[in-house]
Amino acid sequence: MRSSRRNLLATMAALALPGTLAALAAGRVEAQGAPVVEVWKSPTCGCCKDWIAHLEANGFRTMAHDVGNTAMRERLGIAPEYGSCHTARVAGYAVEGHVPAADLHRLLRERPAAIGLAVPRMPVGSPGMDGPEYGGRRDPYDVLLLKRGGGHQVYASYR
Repeated sequence: MRSSRRNLLATMAALALPGTLAALAAGRVEAQGAPVVEVWKSPTCGCCKDWIAHLEANGFRTMAHDVGNTAMRERLGIAPEYGSCHTARVAGYAVEGHVPAADLHRLLRERPAAIGLAVPRMPVGSPGMDGPEYGGRRDPYDVLLLKRGGGHQVYASYR
């Protein structure tokens, strides 16, 4: 009886192992394939840290550079009127401000010919600006698609 039980356990383990390995491999591939968002920000900005946490909770990997964002904003071709407290880059696109992760996922799916996305200033209620300290307040704001050569169009509206 002891050897039957041992054989049964060995058989179950052998049958489960390929599925387990496949699941582990899929998890590794998913983690490795997640888009990386590089973020330039002030080392002391709490809302930037909250935005990064929002991205990570929505499938992105992040890399923060705590050196400020003005030089990177200029380098990526983002006009000052679109400025916010952090600047990012993902898959060749620029990202300025508190852009929701859903809009970044859409950008990466659609791949428009553009500089990237921006949420100018720091609207309350946008990701990273939505903590308990704001008392549930939500300001309306637009996510802007920044066009090459200047200008923008509304990519998403939050009201």
